[in-house]
Parts: sequence; structure tokens; C-alpha cells
Amino acid sequence: MTKVGHIYLIDDDESMRISLARMLRELGYLVEDYASASIFLEKSVPVSPAVILLDMQMPDMTGLDLQEKLLKLGRKTPIIFVSGQSHPHQIVQGLKKGAVDFLFKPFNLEELLKAVADAIDFDGRQLKRISMDVETRRNYENLTPREREVCGWLVKGLLNKDIAVQLGTTDATIKVHKARVMDKMQVDSAQTLVKKYLESDLENHPLNHSLKG
Repeated sequence: MTKVGHIYLIDDDESMRISLARMLRELGYLVEDYASASIFLEKSVPVSPAVILLDMQMPDMTGLDLQEKLLKLGRKTPIIFVSGQSHPHQIVQGLKKGAVDFLFKPFNLEELLKAVADAIDFDGRQLKRISMDVETRRNYENLTPREREVCGWLVKGLLNKDIAVQLGTTDATIKVHKARVMDKMQVDSAQTLVKKYLESDLENHPLNHSLKG
């Protein structure tokens, strides 16, 4: 049975890489293994949910160098560093830049499997959050300019009558706009609207800049 999860294994130690890849495949993971960071960059295709098991010390490009390149490329796959010998500053640097874990060779199998499962779970949640953000932003873009104004005031906590004063219209008109905002944003309460608005950072949406301009 295949587990839900993809593992990119990058290690220049061939025997280590082959045995680890075989074991992880036997446990049901989809595993792609690479002998170097540059081969991984050249040949891998982003998949999610996934984790990168990354050797820290490699001759062509270190794990930290690859991490840096992936950050620049916008690839957010969580990284677990694996190393036989690493300096404390490398560990700190890797974790500061978002690595989810750091394992030392020889590592305990249970420790590795827990780290992998946690990282894949994290990536799944990250993917879900990104998908929700995309959907929320798409819904927001379907609002008319006036509906976006009403949405902004609703998020600030104003009542219909106060929004009517702000926009120079009637309470009844705002009621209609509010109903359309709630419907298009797929929310059933002002609290949920506020939550979605803040989580997806709609305040800084380009459409709002054009409104202000």
C-alpha cells in the first residue's frame, strides 16, 4: 500500500542512499533519490505533499546552498537535513531558514519515520492553506468595486447603517451589498469573513491599491 507522501532523497553516499530509498519504498512512500543537489535541481518536479531528505555535506553543492536556491525559486517543500558531521552554525542556519528537522547519521529509524511523517503532514496542511488562499482571493476578485468597499468596512466591524453613512447611501442598499459579499466570499458570518480576509491578506490585494489610487 502506498502512503500519501513523496520523498526526495538527496545524498552523495551511494550505499546509504540506495538502502534508505529501498527501505522507505518498502514502507509505502514514493521515493525519488538523487546523487547530488544539482541533479535534483535539474530533474525534480515539485510535488505535494512531500519532504526533502537532504544531506548537509555534499561536494558539488551543500545542503544549505540547495536550501537557499529552493527559497529563491519559491519551492516550499519542507526539508529534513541529514548529516554525519555538521557544525552548530550550519544547523542553526538551516533551521532559521525553515528546515523542519535535523538528523545525525547514524539515526534511529523511528526518529526518521516520525520526522518524515510530520514533515509530509506539515506540507499537506501548507498546500491546503495555499489552495484556500487562492480560492479566497479569486472570490474577492469577483466582487464589484462597491462590494469590495462594503467588505472592507464589514471587516472593520461597522454596522450596515454606519457603512451607509460612509458610502453616502441607504441602509437597505448596504444590506443588498452585504448579502452579495457574503455569498461571493462563501461565508455565513461576519466573523468568518474577517478570518478569511486577514488570513489571505486581502487588505494588500492589488485591487485595493487601485481603489485607493
